[in-house]
Amino acid sequence: MSDIAIKVEDLGKLYRLGEVGTGTISHDLNRWFAKVRGKEDPFSKVGEINDRTVKSDNDYVWALKDINFEVKQGEVLGIIGRNGAGKSTLLKILSKVTTPSTGEIKIKGRIASLLEVGTGFHPELTGKENIFLNGAILGMTKKEIQNKFDEIVDFAGVERYIDTPVKRYSSGMYVRLAFAVAAFLEPEILIVDEVLAVGDTEFQKKCLGRMKQVSTDEGRTILFVSHQINAIKTLCSQGLLLRNGLIHGFGEIQDVVTKYLVSDSDNNSYWNNSNSQYADKLFIPEKFYLTDENLNSLQASVENNEKVAVVIEGQIKQLEPDLTIGFSIYNSEGELIYWSYHTDTAQEKWPQLKVGYNKLVCWLPEHFLNEGEYRLELMTSLHFKEWILQPGVNAPIIYYKIKGGLSESPYWMMGRPGICAPVLKYQIF
Repeated sequence: MSDIAIKVEDLGKLYRLGEVGTGTISHDLNRWFAKVRGKEDPFSKVGEINDRTVKSDNDYVWALKDINFEVKQGEVLGIIGRNGAGKSTLLKILSKVTTPSTGEIKIKGRIASLLEVGTGFHPELTGKENIFLNGAILGMTKKEIQNKFDEIVDFAGVERYIDTPVKRYSSGMYVRLAFAVAAFLEPEILIVDEVLAVGDTEFQKKCLGRMKQVSTDEGRTILFVSHQINAIKTLCSQGLLLRNGLIHGFGEIQDVVTKYLVSDSDNNSYWNNSNSQYADKLFIPEKFYLTDENLNSLQASVENNEKVAVVIEGQIKQLEPDLTIGFSIYNSEGELIYWSYHTDTAQEKWPQLKVGYNKLVCWLPEHFLNEGEYRLELMTSLHFKEWILQPGVNAPIIYYKIKGGLSESPYWMMGRPGICAPVLKYQIF
């Protein structure tokens, strides 16, 4: 169809863990010979689905398998899923950074991709030289690039450093310029990965506004990957949910987001780091869970008048003065409700972290939140500057549901509107 910008049919990507190629010349020759004869990859049959929570002795893993979807011209597609679901692999294949193992992709128009810090720029060239280089790669003339040059530099806010080699740029400056180049050099298709999380909040809003503008006003197609559900819902009309390399949902964005938030929860209010994930040179999280007032582990559902504690257990390998540990709370719509760190306590009473095992217990107030389903994400950082576990990106997650509970008030409304549900005190004078 003439209005289809991207069509993906039976796409698959097979990797051999720890190896480049199959690992042997004979295996690689077998693969090549099968390909020239138009036959199926002989090693694709042994590949397993990419479930990173399950251990296996099989070396072959499908990062993506049986992927089929279409994106219309001018449509904004939000791609969501947990870490390891296959989102970045899909974008790399669409951007022709890597090749698929199976399937076919049909693309109508030029593509500009913003996949990760460092992609698309030559570090030895200046910002100005990289702008012209990227424009030339997109097939634009020097005059066309010059006409857009001032807008790019102004949007990125790097005018002072435009004649400096980009290897001297901070990661934030790099991303600002890279996004401006991708958004203003007029590709028909713009592909943006989670890389925007590197920028500050103000710049992220600026980027989202620009993407909405080029889609609505200029009819460009956008593929957007993000863990920020609010950004996905604001920008995108369609959604694609990936889980373990398979499509788990495709369609209207609200339906896909709801399926993502519900299907990935599994009513799990207890996280145990059984697979030694998320290990860092400073901190290794071990457990993340909810308890009742007696510190007994809670099930996934609690009354809103119950006293609940959030517990974080882990090993600190190296103690830094700026190390902070805490959690964030999101509602079922993906809206951030609250951030909390152990430093929320009055300064003279901060819990003293120590090298070795640490157990932090944080009490949530009664009637803190209204009825509903909530997601908690563990997070650690060096005073919010350098993330170890960043919410929405690489954080362990637990879920719980709050049910209406009785209170002192005989007129307590179980399902009142709003997010918070504190019992407030009234006086009459």
